[in-house]
Amino acid sequence: MNVISSKDNEIVKSVKKLKEKKYRDLENAYIVEGIKMVREAIEEKALIRQIIICDDCEKSDSIPKELMYEIAKYDCTYVTSKVFKYISEVQTPQGVLAVIEKNNGDLDINYNEDIIVALDDIQDPGNLGTILRTVDSVGLTQILVSKGTADCYNPKVVRSSMGAIYRVKVIECEDLLETLKEIKKNKFKILVTSLGDSKNIYDMKYNKKVLVIGNEANGVEERIMNIADEKIKIPMLGRTESLNAAVATGIVLYEYVRQKLGK
Repeated sequence: MNVISSKDNEIVKSVKKLKEKKYRDLENAYIVEGIKMVREAIEEKALIRQIIICDDCEKSDSIPKELMYEIAKYDCTYVTSKVFKYISEVQTPQGVLAVIEKNNGDLDINYNEDIIVALDDIQDPGNLGTILRTVDSVGLTQILVSKGTADCYNPKVVRSSMGAIYRVKVIECEDLLETLKEIKKNKFKILVTSLGDSKNIYDMKYNKKVLVIGNEANGVEERIMNIADEKIKIPMLGRTESLNAAVATGIVLYEYVRQKLGK
């Protein structure tokens, strides 16, 4: 078995480049790292191009044997611990990562779902990953993101999505406003989160709605505000005026779940 020990190896350099968005876009691929994420990629039948394994970790049995049996079915490359740390995104790597093809083959919007979440320039990778995880947790299978939203395949987003990145279709909109106008033609109503004169989220019926979550600092842009059918807000009893974007998304989506279970 050949073990790569040089950082200048072409395979190592190509994996390292995937830390940058321009190369992820160019290669149409991204990295997932760690035992749980790689196992879930296999279970979810993600399009795995390659698996990189730390030779020392494999020898020490830190990667479960049953997972190694599954990993062996793919194109595997072994590297030294020094090289693995070089390409790893985490401080204490578990010794396994995979290069995954992006799940962006089908970009058609599914109009059969009750609610569609759209993100207007969300910037924080942690927020974005948590929103993906929340969308997945309520049984939705797609999310719309504006061109200015953080990259959904950023390693921090992928980690915080906790596997949702495999199951939720990410639809990047060249112009979110125009996409929303098109959705309205399909009998969906646009809901925007707003701190101003807005309806209580608990007074809304969440069927055939698009929930637009705005930028952390500036909220939903004015052009989208102008085409919204309803403006909604989360009632707060304390002195805090606004909530984290991911928290706000979770609160609204679980009101949708409450109503759905109530039926």
